[in-house]
Amino acid sequence: MQENLIEGLLLVDKPKGWTSFDVVKKARGILGIRKIGHAGTLDPMAEGLLILMVGKATKKFDDIGRNNKEYWAKITLGNETDTYDAEGRVTKKHIGKIDLREAKLIEILKSFEGIQEQTPPKYSALKIGGVPAYKRARKGEDVKIKKREIFIEKIELVRMSLPDVYLKIVCSSGTYIRTIALDLGRKLGFGAYLSGLKRVRIGNFDIKDSVSPDKISVKELIKI
Repeated sequence: MQENLIEGLLLVDKPKGWTSFDVVKKARGILGIRKIGHAGTLDPMAEGLLILMVGKATKKFDDIGRNNKEYWAKITLGNETDTYDAEGRVTKKHIGKIDLREAKLIEILKSFEGIQEQTPPKYSALKIGGVPAYKRARKGEDVKIKKREIFIEKIELVRMSLPDVYLKIVCSSGTYIRTIALDLGRKLGFGAYLSGLKRVRIGNFDIKDSVSPDKISVKELIKI
């Protein structure tokens, strides 16, 4: 099939351990086309919905990328890490029992909803002076990242099994769930880090309509 005839969106369920670009490379190999991008990077430790834009559909990046996103998050209380997730170095430990009532947690979670300013993690792909922040952080540089406005539409407690809490989060593009984990831990006074993340929706696109990387094919393309 001619490359210029292959275009559209692919909804892919990114496995844990893959980078978002790993999925792009897989699609390029299967479809035989290089013009493929993705909307909304997922960290390697995260899994879930990744939208690939193929061919002329790459022009829709801004439209798709601006959509609200829905996540299922697992947050572990008790420690802070330098990356704000389970893969980082522990920087602060809570000594003693984690005593938390569900009603108190729900009250604190409610305070996260709405428009606010959030500071992205220094271990992120955001560029500072043309260099990804995480590369500067790994070199030991004092990384300063500006706060930016985000919107959390909804943050709900799904289950609590201390030290772990399981949340459903609906938020604007550009929101870092890792930072939510850090801020939640500090508000509760125990410290916390993100220990699991799955993206289940981007705008009107749902993970239930996605395919695994091995199932990528031309017939799975969504015309736009």
